[in-house]
Amino acid sequence: MRLIAYPDRDTLYHALARVLADGLSTALVAQGRASLSVPGGTSPGPVFDLLAKMPLDWAKVAVFLNDERWVGDDSPRSNTRLLRDRLLRGPAAKAQLVPLYAPAARPEDQLTALSAGLAPHLSISVLLLGMGADMHTASLFPGADLLTQALAADAPPLMALRAEAAGEPRVTLTAPVLQAAEAIHILITGAEKRAAITRAWDLPPEQAPIRAVLDNATVHWAE
Repeated sequence: MRLIAYPDRDTLYHALARVLADGLSTALVAQGRASLSVPGGTSPGPVFDLLAKMPLDWAKVAVFLNDERWVGDDSPRSNTRLLRDRLLRGPAAKAQLVPLYAPAARPEDQLTALSAGLAPHLSISVLLLGMGADMHTASLFPGADLLTQALAADAPPLMALRAEAAGEPRVTLTAPVLQAAEAIHILITGAEKRAAITRAWDLPPEQAPIRAVLDNATVHWAE
């Protein structure tokens, strides 16, 4: 784990947006295409605002979430809605959005179709993750019903998980897909999360799921 501490959040957001853009640019030159996987929630919003303005060949970039709540795109709880509002705007509007949600009563009913849509865009060129104070990342929550399976080396790329802390059922990328990303970045802010990620280093992934990706990750932090 490499940790970069920034003097303030605004500096962090600008530096991280540039790092992500540079990673995508490198992948585009090397492979002619790139994929970007990002978290939902409010924390990455300022980074999305800045990244969306970067002059990349966005038409060759596939964008998808680390995880999605099983709610419609019109729900205020939808991470897809956040992506459309904050990232897929301006130059970045040309990027391809790869969905992790499709209408159905249960996520299990759409896993096959969603996985098929995701497969052409793996491995991930640039991965941005968040982390909760409970040390979860994506929808890999401590205590989730299928956490052990989602952390396993033979896990499918996409799984449906349920956890008390998660609220709705979730669809999430699994540990092997996250670990295989060419560049892994983690965005955290505040003293509580700084302490949590330090604590996670000495815990097994079943207790601290973020630990599954820390070996090769760069952590970007500001108070």
